[in-house]
Amino acid sequence: MDERRARLVEEAQRIIAAGSKSFRFASQLFDRDTRERSWLLYSWCRACDDITDGQTLGHDAAPPPDPQARISFIEEKTAAALAGEPTGLAPFDALALVAEETGIPPAVTRDHLAGFARDAAGWRPEKSEDLLSYCYQVAGAVGVMMAHVMGVEPDETDTLDRAADLGIAFQLANIARDLVEDAKVGRTYLPAQWLREEGLTEGELADPGHRPALARMARRLADLADTYRASSKVGAARLPFRSRWAVLAAARIYGRVAEQARELGERAWDSRIVVPKGEKAWLVLRAFGDAMAPARDVSRAGLWTRPSAT
Repeated sequence: MDERRARLVEEAQRIIAAGSKSFRFASQLFDRDTRERSWLLYSWCRACDDITDGQTLGHDAAPPPDPQARISFIEEKTAAALAGEPTGLAPFDALALVAEETGIPPAVTRDHLAGFARDAAGWRPEKSEDLLSYCYQVAGAVGVMMAHVMGVEPDETDTLDRAADLGIAFQLANIARDLVEDAKVGRTYLPAQWLREEGLTEGELADPGHRPALARMARRLADLADTYRASSKVGAARLPFRSRWAVLAAARIYGRVAEQARELGERAWDSRIVVPKGEKAWLVLRAFGDAMAPARDVSRAGLWTRPSAT
């Protein structure tokens, strides 16, 4: 078992090093067990994303010819892994291992896969609540799973809700950053209601002539991200110190993406928003101070809340 685990951790480390520099950067702050488990979980999330999007480690996406077949594949492999069946695929076997070690509920993995199914079906949000439910599925559910990795118990509902809030904040930042890139490949995660308010259609989002409207909607996304990130810090304060520091570091790094999308305005899509390594290091230092200070009490009243079944 130790040899098998070491192989899975090694492969997961390779995947995260290529697939998410920001997450890998923040994960270094965890204690060893939590760090390795976070890599194992990430490898499964990355594999599901790559398989459904026809991409490699988050890059070079190409619409697959039969997206529903790919969804069925990841659902079947995930179910088999959680049932204790070897899949022969390292990321799915990694999920089985981390779920066994931390008690990740199968319902949360199904929540995550539901987000991929929405993408495969060409789903579009109609209103803000639809957008937030999607953000929960693709990223908030990962926050919940990570909370279990960090030792949060299933009955600590408020802490798990706030873990979901951080994932939602991350996804809102990602959507703001990628508005034009997504539009160019026929995707939008902006609610149809928002588009109508701006007098725009999906097909016009990549048009540089509509950058003022796009900047307003990016600001709206960034402001929402701020709200959910503020809530998440209350939950982070309940974690062991190293986990708390790692989570708050990630919150600052992804928060910087949202801030840049807001600050740059119409120039936000002239080049891809990135957080340079040196700035990440500074944000990690600031997060250390956050982790040492008492968290400000922030109510969740009025925030979208994940399904109680999870």
